[in-house]
Amino acid sequence: VQLQASGGGLVQAGGSLRLSCVVSGGFFSINDMRWHRQAPGKQRELVASISSDGNMNYEESLQGRFTISRDNAMNTVYLRMNSLKPEDTAVYYCNANVRLLRLNPASSYEYWGQGTEVTVSS
Repeated sequence: VQLQASGGGLVQAGGSLRLSCVVSGGFFSINDMRWHRQAPGKQRELVASISSDGNMNYEESLQGRFTISRDNAMNTVYLRMNSLKPEDTAVYYCNANVRLLRLNPASSYEYWGQGTEVTVSS
């Protein structure tokens, strides 16, 4: 199972970006999908998560500016980021809990993408 994140880049404050993360490989289904971020000199933090049936949760301070969504047919999770601020500068990582086997619910594991860098200039 591989996760490939994309969509990062350099944007001015107030701008928007949409990150994408595609899950590929051999598996049965994808459970929760998440975005995390790690700013320079800081610990990685959870940004948002979305369950297989679409329930979303956000880091409280980001709700309203960030929107997580997923396309189950495309095995893809998105993060729409609006009104970006310099403090949003970080490497953004996608993560998914993936069930490998149809007949074994316990065959679910966490996988991580390689990260995509977001830089917001003031």
